[in-house]
Amino acid sequence: MASAAIFSSVRRRRSPSLEAFLVPVDLTQVALVQTLAALSSDLVSCFSDHVFFFQRRNSRSLVRKVEIFLVVLAYLRDSRSGSSSNLSPTAVLCFKELYLLLYRSKILLDYCSQSSKLWLLLQSHSIAGHFHDLNQEISTLLDVFPIKDLNLSDDIKEQVELLQKQGRQCKLYVDKNDEVLRLKFFSFLDEFENGRIPNHVELRLFFVERLGIKDVESCRSEIEFLEEQIVNHEGDIEPAASVLNGFIAITRYCQFLLFGFEEDELRLCFKNPKKPWKGLISQEMAHTFLTIPKDFCCPISLDLMKDPVTVSTGQTYDRKSFAAALPIKAAIEANRATAVLLIQQLANGSQGAQTVAAREIRLLAKTGKENRAFIAEAGAIPHLRKLLSSSNPVAQENAVTAMLNLSIYAKNKSRIMDEDGCLGSIVEVLRLGLTVEARQNAAATLFSLSAVHEYKKRIADQGGAVEALAELLRVGTPRGKKDAVTALFNLATHADNCSRMIEAGA
Repeated sequence: MASAAIFSSVRRRRSPSLEAFLVPVDLTQVALVQTLAALSSDLVSCFSDHVFFFQRRNSRSLVRKVEIFLVVLAYLRDSRSGSSSNLSPTAVLCFKELYLLLYRSKILLDYCSQSSKLWLLLQSHSIAGHFHDLNQEISTLLDVFPIKDLNLSDDIKEQVELLQKQGRQCKLYVDKNDEVLRLKFFSFLDEFENGRIPNHVELRLFFVERLGIKDVESCRSEIEFLEEQIVNHEGDIEPAASVLNGFIAITRYCQFLLFGFEEDELRLCFKNPKKPWKGLISQEMAHTFLTIPKDFCCPISLDLMKDPVTVSTGQTYDRKSFAAALPIKAAIEANRATAVLLIQQLANGSQGAQTVAAREIRLLAKTGKENRAFIAEAGAIPHLRKLLSSSNPVAQENAVTAMLNLSIYAKNKSRIMDEDGCLGSIVEVLRLGLTVEARQNAAATLFSLSAVHEYKKRIADQGGAVEALAELLRVGTPRGKKDAVTALFNLATHADNCSRMIEAGA
């Protein structure tokens, strides 16, 4: 019996546990044939008319086998020969094994119907192998199936015998069209890896015409599903997490290249993606400013190791950084191309497009120093600075949070501080920001910038900065107070700022 890992997570689920492959009911205490007939009927009703985007032939073949089993079971259920007392020990054993095969068939068919298209495409060989394994086990079951003992009608016997014959001839089947698409997806990865941006027409043909990904929402769903696989598999995944991140970056680039930036602002307000911050600041910032003994840091990510693993060379890495922290060049280049599109919209797009672009820059800059570096190099900071004064609360919040995420990279601190009026705009958001989140993130940005000693006095001398931090410390949310007090603490380490902070009531 195949392991639980073969049917890894459908949307927002981890792989089924081992118990999922065991009989969930005590078949010795129930009407065995009736239970199997009900399970078969449910499976057929769910999938007989379902149109599978991938694994069509394998799925249809498996459903047809179940349909024949249903004919057998329905006949036995409706005749006296189907009662448990009339079944031979061999028949009972075969039917119990059949229960497991039907249960696993449903899991596999559910998996193929609920997973994202891109994920199914990348896993096409593996999934085809799982169908082949099931077919072989069904064939083995049919070889020992006691047809003569069941008093089946002649026409039903013929169907079972035909199924037996077909089972002996069954071979692994990988759809040639699916394989062409899979190789095409990898070719896009190769082009980005070699520093070339794939042809716009070919990208549209692949995503829109061949895969039917025709709008922003479906594209975003594909991205989210792929991201969830990395998290759910905790780095133990094929293709490797770093490669999968490359495919995610390509898909994100295509989302904006093919479908643009226009998005209903009201919907954006209600669906603004936020992930709760942990502690004083985001995890990335915490790792930037905390002093961690070198031996406790992963040599790849430079972060504190949470799950150390020692490889054969004797070097120790964090198991999850080890899996995904080093992005392949394709991911970096695809993200770079995406950043160019986003900054173009920040510069020339409508208010709605600017809001979307700021949100995506915020997310893109959330992880990876490479992302933070090329976003700033491409000229995002001046445009984000203008958006800090937006009357749209979502746009302002995304802009200041993007600025915060960019500031984590050391070289970007000088870019922000040297941008004319940028420090003053950040302080204005701290004082008069349109949302609590914006004001808190402005305080965290000042904390990030004040990590450079020479900037501490400039920040404290900026009109209203210390007073606004003191006010946030007095009336802010618990997180806002923590952001304010850490920023004030950083500023207080410059001797010239102390009297100013006392005067401001900090």
